[in-house]
Amino acid sequence: MAQDAGIDTPTADGGSGDGALDGGGVRRRDFINIAAVSAAGVGGLAVLYPLISQMAPSADVLAESSTEIDLAAIQPGQAIKALFRKQPLFVRNLTAEEVKKATDVDNNASEFSTLRDPATLAERTKPGKQNWLITMGVCTHLGCVPLGAGPGEEMSRGAFGGYFCPCHGSTYDTAARIRKGPAPRNLEVPPYEFTSDTIVKIG
Repeated sequence: MAQDAGIDTPTADGGSGDGALDGGGVRRRDFINIAAVSAAGVGGLAVLYPLISQMAPSADVLAESSTEIDLAAIQPGQAIKALFRKQPLFVRNLTAEEVKKATDVDNNASEFSTLRDPATLAERTKPGKQNWLITMGVCTHLGCVPLGAGPGEEMSRGAFGGYFCPCHGSTYDTAARIRKGPAPRNLEVPPYEFTSDTIVKIG
C-alpha cells in the first residue's frame, strides 16, 4: 500500500528523512540552519573588520597625539617653537617682569574688562608654574604663525610684549591674550601636564 502524503519515510536507522535526529538530539535541518547562520556571521565580520580598522587612528597619529618637551635649557625670557599634532607650539619661560605685566592686568578691574577674551595668567598656566606659558603658535584670526617665539624674534613681540602676527597686526600680551588687531581669541592653551620639574607632556 502506498504511504500517505506528508509522512516522512522511515530510514534504516529508525529516523525519518529531514526530521532525523542527530546524536545530541538536534535535527539535521536545524544543524544546517545553525551552520548557515554562523557562516554568514563570520562572513559579515570579515567584511566589516577592514572597514572598522581603517577608522581607527594610525600608529603615526597616535604617536603625535602627545609630545614631551625638556624645559631645562629654556632660560627666563626665552621661548621655543615645537610641533604638536603637526601645528606650531610656543613654550615660553616668562621673566618675573613679564609675569608682573600679565598679573597687573588681572588685578586691574577696568583694564581686565577691556580684554576681548578675558582670562587670567593663572587660568592659562599651572599652579606653581606661572612662568611657563604654553600655547599653540597659531593666530586665532587666520591661522598664521605669530612672531616672538623663534630665535632672534624677541624684538618682534609687539607693544604688549607677547606675540605679534605680522599678517594683520594681531598683538598678544605676555599671557598670550589678544590685545589688539582682528584676532577674536587668545592663543589656545593645549592640554598639558608637568611630569617632572623640567619635563612637560603636551596632550
